[in-house]
Amino acid sequence: MTDLVLAETAERIATITLNRPEARNAIDGDLLEQLVAAAASAEADDEVDVLVLTGADPAFCAGLDLKAVGSGDPRLFDTRPRPDQAVRDRGPLPRLTKPVIGAINGAAITGGFELALACDFLVASERARFADTHARVGLQPWWGLSVLLPQAVGVRRARELSATGNFLDAQTAQAWGLVNHVVPHDDLLPAARRLAADIVSSDQSAVRRLFDTYADGALLAGGDAWLLEAQVAESWSAGVDPSGFEQRRQAVTDRGRTQAQAASPRD
Repeated sequence: MTDLVLAETAERIATITLNRPEARNAIDGDLLEQLVAAAASAEADDEVDVLVLTGADPAFCAGLDLKAVGSGDPRLFDTRPRPDQAVRDRGPLPRLTKPVIGAINGAAITGGFELALACDFLVASERARFADTHARVGLQPWWGLSVLLPQAVGVRRARELSATGNFLDAQTAQAWGLVNHVVPHDDLLPAARRLAADIVSSDQSAVRRLFDTYADGALLAGGDAWLLEAQVAESWSAGVDPSGFEQRRQAVTDRGRTQAQAASPRD
């Protein structure tokens, strides 16, 4: 089988690349199987702390392959959530405890937009564009777009994007809160990997527990989410050895000074 998904690991970062450029990385059953397998392998690999997900140029992902949808490929339709399925198990990616950075190198359309939304946060090339064309092709989302897109940009903007099918450019996506950073195209993967390296340098058990709290809290009303955070903090603190706090605090202070010096104006 052709490698429709490429995976490489370096410095505790797994880079996963959708590799069907002739079809703008549209998702058929084979690509989906390989994507899920690559993500699951990175999750299980003790040498990986962070995943970076991108596409082979020129697109990030054009969404589901409509020919495969039309043929009734069960591997695509089996991803529709069941009533008894936990929310954390829905969407195009398997359940992951490790952070996923989406490196959006080009167009992310419909199912590809949902795949981007499944990432924890996004870094976009200046060439990136986003569009929800479900209504234009007569489909409904089932990978979480109607939930995750309003969380990212607000419900009114989400409704506009879904109703019009209009494209959102990278700069506007950043202004709306969908994208964290917009960088020159050639710097996309280096920028994503620099952020991944920052994550690698953190305490990984703390990162994963905090991301779990984000995910679980997003399913609760505001007051209950606050209570969840307090409960997690209490149980977490009970198992932490305080003897290492001072050393870590000093490391944080030193790192902050280094970043401040790097960001200061120079003559």
